[in-house]
Amino acid sequence: MDAEQLKLFLREGEGLTVEFKEKFSSRIDEDIVAFANTKGGTLLLGVRDNGTIAGERLTNDLKGKINSIARNCKPSISVEVSKSDNIIVIEVPEGAEKPYSCGSGYYRRLNGNTQKMNHDEIRVMFRESDVLSFEEKPVKRFSFDDISRAKILKFTKEAGIRIGKTSTEDFLRSLNTTDDGRVKNLGALFFAKEVHKFLPQAQMTLLVFKGTEKFHIFDRRDVKDDLLTQFNEAIRFLERHLNVRSEIKGVNREDIIEIPLEALREAIVNALMHRDYSIAGSQISIEIYDDRIEILNPGGLPSGLPKKAFGTMSVRRNELISDLFFRLRKVERVGMGIKRMRKVMKAAGLKEPEFETNGFFRALFHRPIGPAKATPPITPLVSPPITPPVELTELEAKIYVEIAKNPKISRNQIAKALNIKLDTVKEYIGRLKEKHLLRRVGKTKAGRWEIVK
Repeated sequence: MDAEQLKLFLREGEGLTVEFKEKFSSRIDEDIVAFANTKGGTLLLGVRDNGTIAGERLTNDLKGKINSIARNCKPSISVEVSKSDNIIVIEVPEGAEKPYSCGSGYYRRLNGNTQKMNHDEIRVMFRESDVLSFEEKPVKRFSFDDISRAKILKFTKEAGIRIGKTSTEDFLRSLNTTDDGRVKNLGALFFAKEVHKFLPQAQMTLLVFKGTEKFHIFDRRDVKDDLLTQFNEAIRFLERHLNVRSEIKGVNREDIIEIPLEALREAIVNALMHRDYSIAGSQISIEIYDDRIEILNPGGLPSGLPKKAFGTMSVRRNELISDLFFRLRKVERVGMGIKRMRKVMKAAGLKEPEFETNGFFRALFHRPIGPAKATPPITPLVSPPITPPVELTELEAKIYVEIAKNPKISRNQIAKALNIKLDTVKEYIGRLKEKHLLRRVGKTKAGRWEIVK
């Protein structure tokens, strides 16, 4: 390992394939086994948990002990031991004879944590260990020119990683998103300029229905971008369409959303981490009804995971995708998302979420019974002769009609007339412009809107 790659590992921190140890201990056999049972990885001795260097001296005797520990695993594991600056680097390949064990049992990596496995997890994790997962397969007809540097910088900013002038190729390699110079599906899902061009099934559909049936669409948004963008767009969509109440605590006012965002975030990131991306023609769907929210992702439970163990075992279909969400701090080290959702909803005095699996995995959150949402009730969208284009959602159509009735109307006046947020008006006017149905004439307050015929 060269010095630059080591510096990048220290800046990125621990993850699925990187572990820091302040000093040598015979218990490193647990980490070696965990790496071999998962995706391989690098163990750095002489590094504190926070990424600062404590230093560890590599002697011939210590090198012999490390190799002996690895050989004594069952089956035997071959590791590479080297020194870089004042750090001992132990590189462990992914094993070809899973499962591997050491004296204290079977271990695997879960994000940045080495975790002991129970019998059911061993059986499930390695049932089809020789099959290359979708996230690891190379993207067809994809090159490094198809990677967005802007998305890399957005990812590293949110993850708190400083990469400086590190090349795109070196950065992708450090996160296991490339193999032999080819970009994996994992890399395209997070960093491709045009994700939909190469992986059209990697998309999310956001829907609001009026009533409790899947019939009248009030609003719709299709997100065909990278997974971080999908996550952020889903959160914004939910914030826009859910009820908010205000409570006075002391001298401060606190806005409280009707369903805790903490629970919804957990469900969304679970859907992104666990969905089966190999199923063509599918997508994650987030559907908002008057009485509930449903979050659906294709794939159901991972193969072999018993239903009785659901919510108590963490078996991930996409280990590498999960690792990148962990680095983004969207998921905790231990895979207890189901328990967290239940706990958060119960603490808010709401019904616990319901989960179903039948080809698709479905998380259902009951909306509390209470005052109607601040969005306007269903009213006739148009008064003749104004007829909005049929392809518009209800909210797009309402804004279209308001502008058609009064071309000099301001965004603030639209927000007041429809009882919606100003930011929502700005976003939806942008949508109408993108669809070439609306343009602005004049750049001052004396300007006006013009409907494009």
